[in-house]
Amino acid sequence: MPPRPRRNRPPHKAELNEAARLADRLQAAGYTKRDIARIINRDPSLVSQFYTKNKGAAFVAALRDVLTAVEAGGITDLPELTEIAARHITRRTTTSGARARVRTKAVLITPTGSGTGRVGAQAIASGSARLRPLIAEAARQGLRLAFTVRLAKTAYLRPSGSRTDSPGIRRDVIQRADHTEEHSYGSAQTGGFDAADIARRVNAAAGDVTAAMHQWLVETGRIHPDAHILHLEIRTWCPR
Repeated sequence: MPPRPRRNRPPHKAELNEAARLADRLQAAGYTKRDIARIINRDPSLVSQFYTKNKGAAFVAALRDVLTAVEAGGITDLPELTEIAARHITRRTTTSGARARVRTKAVLITPTGSGTGRVGAQAIASGSARLRPLIAEAARQGLRLAFTVRLAKTAYLRPSGSRTDSPGIRRDVIQRADHTEEHSYGSAQTGGFDAADIARRVNAAAGDVTAAMHQWLVETGRIHPDAHILHLEIRTWCPR
């Protein structure tokens, strides 16, 4: 008896819609799906849906112009490609002709500037996207920011609470059974970090909060380059 055809089989290349075909050509030119998402000013998950859910028709004209700029014009700078794409990207409208509202997740920051966001392993692997709105809103309000990370104990280059690791933060380390440690950076007492600076790092990492925080930890000599963040917490407050 011949095997039954599998359902949900990924579409063959010939079945890809125009947005997916254009995205393929941009990837062949060296751009990632995350780069393409940044160019069209959308979440990376939407680019994946070009392939899985047949989406992207509204971005075809923008992607064509971007591809022409890359292949014929030799333009490679992402901000410049974003400007080119923006000429063709408009907000959706309702049946009455009004601009449709963009669905966004609520960002909880109190009137005093206090806000907290945490992500675990699954969210971290996909770039901790849910923390990006918190950081962006904190930057918009001119808030200060601190963060806590959990990694394997052997991933750290400096002992927790030492003056070279977390100046002004002296706390006992809970020894976990899974051999991980949490290290905190910044506090209201030490002044923390300018949320706008962290937001710029996140933007430079194409919206990947995990990558931005990992890069800071590596650049400042706090963790090994091949270390993996297992837990990430962001806290904000209003500067005095």
